[in-house]
Amino acid sequence: MCDVGKSPRRSKAAALDKLQRHLGKCNIAALDRERLIRFGRDRAAQGDGPMTLGIDIGFVKLILSDAAAVHGLPVKVEPVDLARIALKRLGLVGKGHQRDRRPTQDELDRLIGHFDANPRQIAPVSQIIRFAVATAMRQEEICKVRWSDLESRTRMLLIRDRKDPRNKNGNNQRIPLFAATGYDAWAIVEEQRARRSNDDDRIFPFNHRSVGTAFRRGCADLGIHDLHFHDLRHEGTSRLFEAGFTIEQVALVTGHKDWKMLRRYTHLKPEMLHTIRVARAA
Repeated sequence: MCDVGKSPRRSKAAALDKLQRHLGKCNIAALDRERLIRFGRDRAAQGDGPMTLGIDIGFVKLILSDAAAVHGLPVKVEPVDLARIALKRLGLVGKGHQRDRRPTQDELDRLIGHFDANPRQIAPVSQIIRFAVATAMRQEEICKVRWSDLESRTRMLLIRDRKDPRNKNGNNQRIPLFAATGYDAWAIVEEQRARRSNDDDRIFPFNHRSVGTAFRRGCADLGIHDLHFHDLRHEGTSRLFEAGFTIEQVALVTGHKDWKMLRRYTHLKPEMLHTIRVARAA
């Protein structure tokens, strides 16, 4: 795949490494329908869900199709299709369940207070939590944005190489830093400006994995169950809709190019319709 300019990106590379561990020692002639079904059963028994397994089976087909079409190797892809049909009917391959976990305001307040009250906490996790809801940015994006990409006059921030299913490199996007979600993104940036004490150009100069670890530990300490950092992106997106923004306007903040994908990030609270109606009437 690398030879023809379609090298796998990081997420695909990790999945391919996993497949190699499970199937790498299997002779290509033995990679038949039954072997793939057994692979699917084993993975499901280990806790992999229908969507994850479906993606992995798709990667197997991608590899074999590439081998046959581009390199002329005598491999067949039909067993993969048959295995997928069987695994789908067994309920092991299919669409994943859309996650609709939204943090309550009480949970957010408790997390923010927890990190503010911890003098040993080096990373400003409370600011990062508020910024995540304010901007609907991903954890890794927050820890990469730079002062040099901040436009103070217009209060706009450039996010470089934003995640995109087609091509991440060069997918840059300017987003507004405002206070539409209950947290003021520009004010949070100003808080960070006051703390700036080194030559690092990043606004939040911390490892995103360390931030994620601290967030999970904070949730555990407070007894907050089943809350992921990525849920803050969902929360920020939902709050933008609840503030009355249109799909097109929300996409200018979240970076979604596929509005169907944007919809699955949105979990509105029915009671918020009263607020939207009043705002539009005004």
